[in-house]
Amino acid sequence: MTDNLTGTGSKKEKVRAMFNRIAPRYDFLNRLLSARRDVVWRRKVIRLLEPYHPLSILDVATGTADLAIEAARLNPRTITGVDIAADMLELGRKKIAARKLDMIRLETADAENLPFPDRSFDAVTAAFGIRNFGDLEKGLREMHRVLKTGGVAAILEFSMPSAQPFRGIYRLYFTRILPWVGRLFSGDPGAYTYLPDSVSAFPDGKAFRKIMESAGFSRVTSQTMSLGIVTVYTGLRGNE
Repeated sequence: MTDNLTGTGSKKEKVRAMFNRIAPRYDFLNRLLSARRDVVWRRKVIRLLEPYHPLSILDVATGTADLAIEAARLNPRTITGVDIAADMLELGRKKIAARKLDMIRLETADAENLPFPDRSFDAVTAAFGIRNFGDLEKGLREMHRVLKTGGVAAILEFSMPSAQPFRGIYRLYFTRILPWVGRLFSGDPGAYTYLPDSVSAFPDGKAFRKIMESAGFSRVTSQTMSLGIVTVYTGLRGNE
């Protein structure tokens, strides 16, 4: 399967370039293409973190910082968001400043080589960014590495519904209608063709839970939402 990413270089370099290109329309298209369900999905992630009362949170592949901003509801001391796409981060900084959320800071950083010491954060999150990693297992090992003992990771990612007839209807929307609308509004011919291709190639459900476990996470769970359109995964760092 082609990745439908334009440009030369590694997948990581092409992903960075793609998200920088679509940054100005990214938030608008997220709301449009999900009928604003993306807001509900992120809030679910934050509710799952509430019992852990995290004081320090790292949001990986933060993009324009939507999940980092949502995490402010937990009243942590610090929220750090990292991403490789500088233009996405710049938009995120404007949103943070407008909301006066001084506990959030954004940094340009590679999720597969996080610039933080071991056991730095009480919680690590990621929303719709894991499938873009060049090396999925390396990125997950890094997320595990920077978690404190007893800390929690919460990962939100697209998945494919399993129940018919919704699976067939959704596949038609996801592979035909969504790419057309995305191209129309973003002006990028490859970005919203890459989206369904990357989701189809992603090892969701049980397969992803096993990858999380191999990366070191314990008590790994998953919950589907919106009839299986998305899945939220959680895992803990134990006393290893």
